[in-house]
Amino acid sequence: MSRRSNSITPQPARHGVARVLSKLGLASRTQAAQWVREGRVSVNGAVVRDPEFPVRQGVDQLNVNERAAQAAARIVLMLNKPRGLVTTRQDEQGRATVYQCLADAALPWLAPVGRLDKASEGLLLFCNDPVWAARLTDPASGPDKIYHVQIGAVPDAALLAKLTRGVRVGDETLQFKSARCLRAGLKNAWLEVTLDEGRNRQIRRVLEACDLSVLRLVRVAIGMLTLGKLPKGKWRLLSEQEIAAL
Repeated sequence: MSRRSNSITPQPARHGVARVLSKLGLASRTQAAQWVREGRVSVNGAVVRDPEFPVRQGVDQLNVNERAAQAAARIVLMLNKPRGLVTTRQDEQGRATVYQCLADAALPWLAPVGRLDKASEGLLLFCNDPVWAARLTDPASGPDKIYHVQIGAVPDAALLAKLTRGVRVGDETLQFKSARCLRAGLKNAWLEVTLDEGRNRQIRRVLEACDLSVLRLVRVAIGMLTLGKLPKGKWRLLSEQEIAAL
């Protein structure tokens, strides 16, 4: 005699409506929360004003400005970040941000994928897909990142070995996946440094721990994606092939 299954199909987890709108790639969570407070968002036909109002993505009907909230088509672009810009949309200190480089473009909401500090330059990605961005920045699944760093010294083999072996910085040990000298002058040199993780100011902290001054720091590649000849302050969209390769 057959037994009737008592299994129940699990329902999607509930998350705050602002978080769900952000996951759909429509806005940052902060911006989505503002939409909710302004009464621009409805759930199953009823306007909600609490950004933490629980909804089930794919089950509950979400509208923004009376239009169905659908996942935005994924867009990824690369910017050659100039020195002197901070990687944020709005800076509390009023400093110039990387979004000034995108100001004249008709682009949807995009968030930086990782960061470059104010004094750093080079390859910076933007994307409207938070899930994809999280995979890219996860040390376990994300690609290596390559930097060219000008230092105020001429390195020897012992120093390069130390950089990859690791140095103690505060309560943690930091190191580079690889480090090699690209070219050297009498008083300074350019290193090529590879990271397989992205801790806060990792390169600068390691070099400072070795009493080395950083004159310039440029990210030149993320995985197989290279900065190439993209001019400073300019951006371009990535192709589907480039996105897949990342």
